[in-house]
Amino acid sequence: MSIDRYYTLGRSGLRVSRLSLGTMTFGTEWGWGADKADARAVFDLYLDAGGNFFDTADAYTNGTSETWLGEFVAARQARHHVVLASKFTFNLGDRNANGGGNGRKHILQAVEGSLKRLGTDFLDVLYLHAWDQITPAEEVIRTLDDLVRAGKVRHLGLSDVPAWYAARVQTLAEWRGFEPISTLQLQYSLVERNLEHEYTRLAIELGMGLTAWSPLASGLLSGKYRKDDQASGRLATMQNSGNPAFQHLSERNWQIVATLEDVAAQVDRPMNQVALNWVAHRPAVSSVLVGASRPDQLRSNLQALDFDIPAELHQRLDDASAPAAPFPYYFFTNAMQGMIYGGATVGDKPAGYHRGVLISGSGSGVS
Repeated sequence: MSIDRYYTLGRSGLRVSRLSLGTMTFGTEWGWGADKADARAVFDLYLDAGGNFFDTADAYTNGTSETWLGEFVAARQARHHVVLASKFTFNLGDRNANGGGNGRKHILQAVEGSLKRLGTDFLDVLYLHAWDQITPAEEVIRTLDDLVRAGKVRHLGLSDVPAWYAARVQTLAEWRGFEPISTLQLQYSLVERNLEHEYTRLAIELGMGLTAWSPLASGLLSGKYRKDDQASGRLATMQNSGNPAFQHLSERNWQIVATLEDVAAQVDRPMNQVALNWVAHRPAVSSVLVGASRPDQLRSNLQALDFDIPAELHQRLDDASAPAAPFPYYFFTNAMQGMIYGGATVGDKPAGYHRGVLISGSGSGVS
């Protein structure tokens, strides 16, 4: 078992594992997750398999995730081998009006807190965790660039932001000569494909690699959940949390699970591996976050890139999970684009040219 193949993170020169270890499971403060012994075993397993990309956030398990991760890295003397990514935005509960959000005051305070908990002088990747709807993009990118220039951060990312906002931040960075955004971290799985409407093309055009979170839909696609038994597990625990990221128990999603189960049986692989493999091979994806509470869970996830899904089975997964195309996105479907070009084939360029749209004579295919 080895995952020692690396992709550059977007248009940067930073090389990261195609499977990234998410550490939101480090700590049991939220009612699920790993105790310290299991968290350390998961960390060691991932590192020993060749993984180098670790993801955390200041808000994960009330700071325990960052603290333990920093301790584990130090114990293995691996700081310059690993890529540490953390996030800021959320208020940590101190009822401070500036204790959350994306303003300069909070960003600087949050980064200092993360560096202290992680026991390091710098972060390899710093993410804005979520759009706060208030702070101007100019303030955000200038503050992030200042952190890079100060040597406290190496690369920058955005997570859970509107596409227009990501485009504006990146354009401002290019225009003003600031450090660009290298990655967009977004929810992406067979049951959550809405980012394909905007973000895939955005990432390709503006040089931001996608990092996919919740590729197993909080465990729904792992094979442990059944439609007739929904009483246990993280999804059941978070059912009434009010967090939409955990609301996956729907009739549509159970149909996707059924298709995934059938495809997994045909390729003789566990459902979790097929689901991860599908996400990892989507356009613009640099890395896929995998999390685990126990080493055996991670061991299975790390084998997700050891096989290929046959084209016809891949198409079955695509068809079963295809998101609806609301306005204006239905204008960009094959049928509508065919009307634009009158059935003519356009954009058919040799490899190496700027990516274009290929419309076949029958109106069936976008490349």
